[in-house]
Amino acid sequence: MTNRSVAAGTACWLIISILMICCSGGPGGKKPADDNTVFPEYDSTYLFNGRDLDGWEITNFGPQGPVYVSGTAIVLGMGEGCTGITWKKEFPEMNYRISLEARRLAGNDFFCGITFPAGKEPCTLIVGGWGGTTVGLSTINSMDASENQTTNFMEFEKERWYRISLLVHADTIRALIDDEVAVDFVKGKHDELSIRPEVGLSKPFGIASWYTTAQLRNIRLEKLED
Repeated sequence: MTNRSVAAGTACWLIISILMICCSGGPGGKKPADDNTVFPEYDSTYLFNGRDLDGWEITNFGPQGPVYVSGTAIVLGMGEGCTGITWKKEFPEMNYRISLEARRLAGNDFFCGITFPAGKEPCTLIVGGWGGTTVGLSTINSMDASENQTTNFMEFEKERWYRISLLVHADTIRALIDDEVAVDFVKGKHDELSIRPEVGLSKPFGIASWYTTAQLRNIRLEKLED
């Protein structure tokens, strides 16, 4: 066999090997990501870098479930109560928008409880609480999301991602879920905002689930004008 034939045969086998690796998804037979996976270019507005919990701490609620990063999402494992993460860096008190995607994997209670500052007062946006369908702010004048003027009811499918946006100004709090207005609160002169003691460790900004396994991704903070 000539040297030219050997070279041609070697090149042919290299091409075949490359094609086999590509078709199998790469070394180890890993499959390519599904079409629903979102890989954004993380700029300075993102609070989660898609890789690790830099800037966050796992909230020590006590009976919490496991918290870890899987793929480009944070997993809040089901615990005996709250499981969550708390932001450890600077956070504004008003005129900002938080946006993220969240989904419920297991359980029947809230899969996204965002505790946030509204001026000097804390508050929590509950998504999917009280049996899985309640949306609202906890608390207003000591009344929970299930019993105040922001109470709303929405159906949430398990394993489906929902886009959640929270806009906070001096006297207004607005929340959208998949671009649908879920909360539109105007603070009155005598309204007092607060939080349930269960999420006190989430202050000033944190995200938690309740007896539920949840995933979070694309957590973003944007400053807004007055």
